Amino acid sequence: MNSKDPENMLAYIDALPDDLEKAWALGQAYDLPKFPEIHKICIAGMGGSAIGGDMLAGFLAQGGKVPIISWRNYGLPDWTAGEDTLVICSSHSGNTEETLSAFDQALKNGCSILAFSTGGKLEKRAGEAGKACWTFEHHGQPRTAIPFTFGILLAFLQRAGLAVFDFSEISESASVMRSQREILTASSPVQQNPARRLGGQLLGRNVLILAAGENEVIARRWKGQIAELAKAWASFEGLPEMNHNALAGLESPESLFEKTSAIFLRAKMDHPRNQIRIEHSMQQFLIAGMAVDTVQAVGNSRMAQMWSLLQFGDYVAYYLALDYGVDPTPIEALNALKRKLAS
Repeated sequence: MNSKDPENMLAYIDALPDDLEKAWALGQAYDLPKFPEIHKICIAGMGGSAIGGDMLAGFLAQGGKVPIISWRNYGLPDWTAGEDTLVICSSHSGNTEETLSAFDQALKNGCSILAFSTGGKLEKRAGEAGKACWTFEHHGQPRTAIPFTFGILLAFLQRAGLAVFDFSEISESASVMRSQREILTASSPVQQNPARRLGGQLLGRNVLILAAGENEVIARRWKGQIAELAKAWASFEGLPEMNHNALAGLESPESLFEKTSAIFLRAKMDHPRNQIRIEHSMQQFLIAGMAVDTVQAVGNSRMAQMWSLLQFGDYVAYYLALDYGVDPTPIEALNALKRKLAS
């Protein structure tokens, strides 16, 4: 084990393909709640508990039978009312105050509810209210549980008739990630490890991650992982939206651009027009004086391409943490804020 990684964050990243398959199997084993006909879904969660819902909504932009919205806030939007609205309250610890607030609001609004956590207050409240609750066992940080928050909920939606997709995408995603793991994990020599090299290139840089369409959520994941693992600043943008505003900002301040690295995530699944937009946008970023790099998704299916980009980003964030000399697991800044809010 690396002395800079005493809690072995690397093991969780290495386990992504295995955990995805495990999560899918777990999702087939729970008792399926009986809900009335569902017309819309709101997934309420924060941070590492929300990103799986984001990824789920992105993936099911094709194959989802009803709209899926990710909600990161207290309470719920006004349209979440009645039994035809399913509110999935996702909190890794079960104690996330914003998600507990969403659960309480869903009760008041008469929504169908599925609580999803490792336990905590959420499980207790769901039990007291007689609402469905799926719990899973996971002892790592919430951000490492994304295979479960994606895979288990995907299985739920599929079993409930709310999502249709080719199940082989699960096995292909795991297979692609296992193949990538061979070259991206820490035992792979630096000269053969593109994630290790990219992590080193981002040291001391302002990092911007860009991706198109459904893969915008993967850019968001990269941003979150760089922040939580490397304790470093990063931001993300989505295409084609950034071509309608952010691109116009490539004039000032030039001093910032000289210290910025823009990473474009690319995939065969990208809309053909977005592929062209990425090419032209990269040229504009280079002209502005930024360092520009790309990461190409691997796999044939949409799910495999999304997971291959996510896995690559997790390794990059991990190596950047080591290069900064910080432990990739603790998140003291976030915990300190929670303590202040609790007091």
